[in-house]
Amino acid sequence: MLRKQCVFAVLFGGALTAQPSAPSPKAAPLRELPWGQLNVLHTTDVHGWWGGHLQEPSFSSDWGDYISFAAHLRARADADGSDLLLVDTGDRIEGNAIYDSSKPRGKFTYEIAKEQSIDLICSGNHELYKAESADGEFYHTVPDFRGNYLASNLDIINPETGKRQPLAPRFKKFSTKNQGIRILAFGFLFDFTGNDNNTFVQRVEDTVKEEWFTEAIKDKEVDLILVYGHVDIRSPEYALLYSTIRDAQWDTPIQFFGGHSHIRDYHIFDSGSVALESGRYMETIGFMSISGLSTGQQARDDSPATTLEGNRATTLQFQRRYIDNNLFSLHHHSGKNSTTFPTTHGLKVTSAIDSARESLSLNHLYGCAPRNLFVSRRPYPHKESIFTWLETELLPHAVRPHAEGKKALVIMNTGGIRFDVFKGPFTKDTKFLVSPFTSGISYIKDVPYEAAKHVLNLLNHAGPILTSKELGETALLMPPEHLAARYRPHMYDAHSADSSQDSETVFPGYTTHDDAGTDGDDTVHSPIQFYKVPNCIQASIGFSASSDGAVQEDVPDVVDIMYNEFIEKWILLALAYLGESYGVEDTHSYAGGKSFTDIMTDWVEEYWAAEGGQCPE
Repeated sequence: MLRKQCVFAVLFGGALTAQPSAPSPKAAPLRELPWGQLNVLHTTDVHGWWGGHLQEPSFSSDWGDYISFAAHLRARADADGSDLLLVDTGDRIEGNAIYDSSKPRGKFTYEIAKEQSIDLICSGNHELYKAESADGEFYHTVPDFRGNYLASNLDIINPETGKRQPLAPRFKKFSTKNQGIRILAFGFLFDFTGNDNNTFVQRVEDTVKEEWFTEAIKDKEVDLILVYGHVDIRSPEYALLYSTIRDAQWDTPIQFFGGHSHIRDYHIFDSGSVALESGRYMETIGFMSISGLSTGQQARDDSPATTLEGNRATTLQFQRRYIDNNLFSLHHHSGKNSTTFPTTHGLKVTSAIDSARESLSLNHLYGCAPRNLFVSRRPYPHKESIFTWLETELLPHAVRPHAEGKKALVIMNTGGIRFDVFKGPFTKDTKFLVSPFTSGISYIKDVPYEAAKHVLNLLNHAGPILTSKELGETALLMPPEHLAARYRPHMYDAHSADSSQDSETVFPGYTTHDDAGTDGDDTVHSPIQFYKVPNCIQASIGFSASSDGAVQEDVPDVVDIMYNEFIEKWILLALAYLGESYGVEDTHSYAGGKSFTDIMTDWVEEYWAAEGGQCPE
């Protein structure tokens, strides 16, 4: 039997799929949404996945479906007198061909994103890596969400005046539509240092000392302080914001929404303060409800003799749910079916996404993957690890040293690979999902092998490289979800939610373990194991191999060190630590600056060629 909060919904026949090529979702046991006084839908790290997941039934809804879903939940809130807010915490770009293959980049993204009515929105780090994408926020996203976009610690050089200014207002105070809940909101970014020179990210520890912030958090005429941002919810930045606000507001509820880590998580600061993080890539729509809030019309007890635990915080109820983004879940939670769910607005946006995909030829077939290749769902090394594939198959055949007869060590950071490859069609869409970045491969020629052979170990293990303040976080070398594991040792364990369902109805998926337990996911799944990966991997080019596949130690005097451009500063520091002094002037661009994404695609066309222009069933 399922627990009381779960139901087994029946998938209506003929369900309207989001995109024409999207797979139909599977029926599964569902937990209900814990609807409350104030309800929030949360997205983060969408990374351009407006069309949903076209090879994964669990996440096959698109942005148009989310628009329809939000409209139905807003109608429910209006009908019962509760409130609904929508929050997005950044990284809307880079990671999907709708953004990355368009010219100019973002041609469709801004128009698609603005169709959703988002109440609170902010920037992520990906909006800031390049000056033109930061300008895209200035010219498009900020005005599209005027009054709802906040930038508590982010400035930009105004491209028209040349002067530095806040990208958007630092904070806002507003009251909710139905309950009149008075909310004080802030929108933050973590202490990011990799932005282009037209933006400025102020450290959170400096921002909390500024007069505007210290004055804002003294406001006693608020019922809830809402802090949202592109920040890991267990990070030092949020810990500091929590303690600073709590010092000023000892009994006011504080709700945090986070991002950046690409995971589902829920953190309890105290009985009156919690935080929600809602995954990545439109796999997850986070749902948060709060009940027991005071409103502007209710009296407040500000007696300093009353403790937080003994006052109104004890009447508060925070509840969360991580919704699998598919029509099966969205239909059920909105009380609709395939006929009544789609709204005119949602269908219009779904059609616009399909048109964008068509115009960009995203279904163009390069080849057929013979097996699944995973970023985190297989150990490394493993035949189904995407990093083993890069190390043993792609790089040795796709990259060459600078001269005939030379040898090379090719190093890549694991964070440069963003998503899995699934058995079957490898399309234009796939190539940008796997590797959306524009960086190419660089090399330093004729590096003494005795030094070069130790670089990988330094990048993965050595303290002087990993802790260099000059370079910032070396953890940026790995995928974001692995970076998140610094604060969550349990992430590498498989946790199963409480369910006695037959294995035919419970299939593998998210089984989140957070501060409130293992019942946060809306869909009851069997667990998927999450495996550690190193910061970097290395392929050996031109070396002979022994019968067991190991590289022979018939070592040359010198080798080329080749690497993706993003990690150049760490490569140079590692070589300096090994006694080899090289600078940027010693580096060379490989293949005329051709991006790794295109190098990978050329390999797929050659080695995974599609017979007859299509993949076998």
